[in-house]
Amino acid sequence: MKEILAEYLACPIRQVISRFGDKWSLLVLYALWRNHPGPMRFSELHKLMTDCSQKMLSQTLKRLEKNHLIARKQFAEIPPRVEYSLTPLGESLMPSITSLIQWGQEHFTEVTDGKVAV
Repeated sequence: MKEILAEYLACPIRQVISRFGDKWSLLVLYALWRNHPGPMRFSELHKLMTDCSQKMLSQTLKRLEKNHLIARKQFAEIPPRVEYSLTPLGESLMPSITSLIQWGQEHFTEVTDGKVAV
């Protein structure tokens, strides 16, 4: 097995992107930003992301919370209610994500050759 260089593992870009660089994390962050400043419940997020399983959405939300990009607020009610919102750190990331989205819209055809992944 090939040895991984310590410099590679310590790379700031690698470490940061690994926290939110998957497609579901970006979609959750964008959905919360679009709904900002209001929080969203799990079911609201899932309705926007119908191709994401409940299990994957739950794992994504836990990872984003662990990385301080979203906040989870649980209410002591019956039935239980949980809401998600962007943290200040998550909000600070949104200009970069919206720039990436804009770039994607401008270059969609060039990148995908007009084909949409299923």
